[in-house]
Amino acid sequence: MNDDRAYLEQLLHQDIPLTRALGLGVLAWGDGELRLSLPLAANLNHKSSMFGGSLYCGAVLAGWGWLHLSLREAGIEDGHIVIQQGQIDYPEPVLADAMAVCAAPVAAEWEKFLALYRRRGLARIRLQSRILVGDVEAVRFSGQYVLHR
Repeated sequence: MNDDRAYLEQLLHQDIPLTRALGLGVLAWGDGELRLSLPLAANLNHKSSMFGGSLYCGAVLAGWGWLHLSLREAGIEDGHIVIQQGQIDYPEPVLADAMAVCAAPVAAEWEKFLALYRRRGLARIRLQSRILVGDVEAVRFSGQYVLHR
């Protein structure tokens, strides 16, 4: 596991204990994308599919983790990240192990976010994440994250 992946997984498990119960792991970080693993066995509901709350957590954490690592790469380590608002759609049931994916927003949005934070100590950004089972997009999430000093 590369250093960024190991760092983020340890941080999540230490600071957000729920991630251990979810069995959440950090699969990949690079090329502007974060991939997290969500095992079905740790997140089963009474219908033998993945619990909607686990899927929501995975989607939120993919965005949170993407933002945390991206800020770290930008040299910003003095802020606190919170989710302010989220919208989720569950078009397909999750019946197997899944992967939560968050990709970089448009470069202009990212640069505006960084500039605003550096100037005011407060900035918001909307990130999109997805839950995939193989090639099937089972969940779509859009969240607004806030970074504040």
